[in-house]
Parts: sequence; C-alpha cells; structure tokens
Amino acid sequence: MNMIETQNLCKAYGDFTAVSDLNLHIQKGRVYGFLGPNGAGKSTTMKMFLGLTNPTSGSFQIDGKHYPADRVAILKEVGSFIEAPAFYGNLSGEENLEIIRRILGLPKSSVREALELVGLTQFRKRAAKKYSLGMKQRLGLAGALIGRPPILILDEPTNGLDPVGIHEIRTLIRSLPKQYDCTVLVSSHLLSEVELMADDIGILNHGRLLFEGTANDLKIRARDEGYPTDNLEEIFLAMIDEDNRKRGAGQ
Repeated sequence: MNMIETQNLCKAYGDFTAVSDLNLHIQKGRVYGFLGPNGAGKSTTMKMFLGLTNPTSGSFQIDGKHYPADRVAILKEVGSFIEAPAFYGNLSGEENLEIIRRILGLPKSSVREALELVGLTQFRKRAAKKYSLGMKQRLGLAGALIGRPPILILDEPTNGLDPVGIHEIRTLIRSLPKQYDCTVLVSSHLLSEVELMADDIGILNHGRLLFEGTANDLKIRARDEGYPTDNLEEIFLAMIDEDNRKRGAGQ
C-alpha cells in the first residue's frame, strides 16, 4: 500500500518549473530516500505535501486522503522537519515542545518521550538559543516525532551534526517504521547515509524523477546502463551527469 502517491504533480514559479510531472509511490512502513542536487525540486515537493505551497497542476494523496479537500486531516497525520526549524530562543527545549504538544492536543507524556527519542533529555531545561546547531536539529526532529505521527517528512535532518550525531539520527530514522509503524520520507545530501537508512530511493533532477525503486533495483539499472555500481554516490552522480548531458544536447 502506498502511503504517499502523486499523479503528474507540477509546481511552476512563473517561467521556472520546479517540479514536473512527478509520480511518486512511497510505500507504507518504509524509509524513502529522496535524492537530487540543489534546486532539483525536493524541498518544493515536500512543501506541497505539507500545504505550504499549492501544486500548479496534478494531484497527490497521503494515506488515502486527497489534497486539498482533506488538507487538515492530512496535516494531523504528518510530522515534519523542513529546512532549519524555528524555535523560541528564550524558552527551553522542553517548553518549545510543550507549545507543539498543546496545539496538537497530545498527552503530557509526549514531550518527555520525544526528548528521549532524540537524546535531549539532559538538555531539556536549557534555553533553545543556547543549543548547538546539532542540538537544534535534534529539537526539530523531536518536534516532528511528538505524538508519533504515522508519516514523517524530513528535509536534511542530519544537517550540522557531527559523525556521532549523524549515526544516532540515522539509527533512529531506520528504527522508526518497525518501532512506531510509521512511513518516512527523508531527503539528504549525505548519500552514504541514505544508502544505510533507506528501503527505497527516488532520484530527482530539474524537477523530474529519474529513478524510483529499491537500492538493489538502482544497482541493476546502473549496471545495465554502464554506470559504476560501487556505491550510491557514484551511481547518483553518473545518473545526474547523464541526464544533464542529454538536457544540454536537447537544447
């Protein structure tokens, strides 16, 4: 069953098309790695899923609910982490999460659980403005995870983390489908991390989907097309280069 599905989804800003005829199939209970160079359309796609920007054309469903008719119902099921999360700097990490908890009408225990999940329990009383970049990323992730939503949309969740922090967040994301029966859409520039955490991979370039499938499917495709198959990064770069070359030739 697909938890998120798009039909020819498009987003244009004037003459610039950020997302073009996108058909994604994100299966329930899996981690979907969403890859692409800067400006490929990943963040724009995620913002459409969250109702932060409207599609120019096409449509999408999340957990069988259609946008925009079911927009509010969709948002109740989705935890999100998009770009650098914003917090009230003078409030503690715990107090920032308490605001989210009240808005969502969640039980009081959910703040403590979210802090534990991301390893911030010992810093819960510290003002958010005194958090390091890595701690702010963790607090953003805690805000997405609070209430254990069935769908998580995470845009660059390991930005600014040191190698130990990256490992911890990757392990956490990897464990979420089994632990909480949730579906995760995650974008990252760290391809080696995506390779270790994702069940399925979607590769976007200039707003178009070049590939969708499992990591094994991707290796088979790379081998068939004569690309290097040693690791995800090499396959990704070869695929993007080839697509850019074709685009250049077609202009």
